[in-house]
Amino acid sequence: MNAGQAAAELTGVRAVEVRHLGNSVFEVDLEDGDLVVVKRHDDPNAVLAEAKSLEWLAEPEGPPVPGVRAHGENWLVMDQVERGAPSPEAAEEFGRRLAALHATGAPAFGAPPPDGPENASIGLAPMLNRPHASWADWFKADRIDFYLRKAVDQGELTPDQARVVEAVRVEAPDEPPARLHGDLWNGNVHWAADGRAWLIDPAAHGGHRESDLAMLHLFGCTHLDRIVAAYQEVTPLADGWRDRIPLHQLFPLLVHVALFGGSYVQQTLAAARALP
Repeated sequence: MNAGQAAAELTGVRAVEVRHLGNSVFEVDLEDGDLVVVKRHDDPNAVLAEAKSLEWLAEPEGPPVPGVRAHGENWLVMDQVERGAPSPEAAEEFGRRLAALHATGAPAFGAPPPDGPENASIGLAPMLNRPHASWADWFKADRIDFYLRKAVDQGELTPDQARVVEAVRVEAPDEPPARLHGDLWNGNVHWAADGRAWLIDPAAHGGHRESDLAMLHLFGCTHLDRIVAAYQEVTPLADGWRDRIPLHQLFPLLVHVALFGGSYVQQTLAAARALP
């Protein structure tokens, strides 16, 4: 089945044109004049996880997210959101809305979205979503050690390098579980033509809100200082949050080591060594 066939089958409207946007993402014109985005995942669990993530993040006070039209087996059909340009005003609104989204909370650390699978994914990597009472225990087990073992088993990290990461103390302020996007690098902040910043491609779960902000800092984000300042106006971050950025970044960095190795190894070790 191709993207046009999947769109037609899942929406009940014939596809008239398909454009490949990159990787496994397509833009499809439907016969009724509507335009949708169609995404393919090899793993049906990844389809379900993304669909349920988008539905869970669709909070009125939070950043906007594409609406889920339909999903099934290997295909997800979503509303198309026209791309625009970033602006300081959009960044500030995004920061306030991200704070509001986090504050809606989650049942537990590691909890998946309602009806979402335990075996989810982040990008091309598997990701476990298992509820846990303790943020530190969960983050170490399912967000650091899980990918650390993969990186060592695949030969991307030596045992000595792994010990540098294992020595890190996993500590953060005691806060209730936040509702996280879960993969909030700058590429998943979609600056739209409506003048707002939308969330796309989530790997949502319950976690510590500092993790989303740390991921925004990992590869940089347009108007990041304005985003953070506006966020803090709504819900101030605990003292020392900037010092904990490398701790939260160990999760996405280890994902990248497990997937790609290379320069991410030294970046991961630098993050681990930056922590007390």
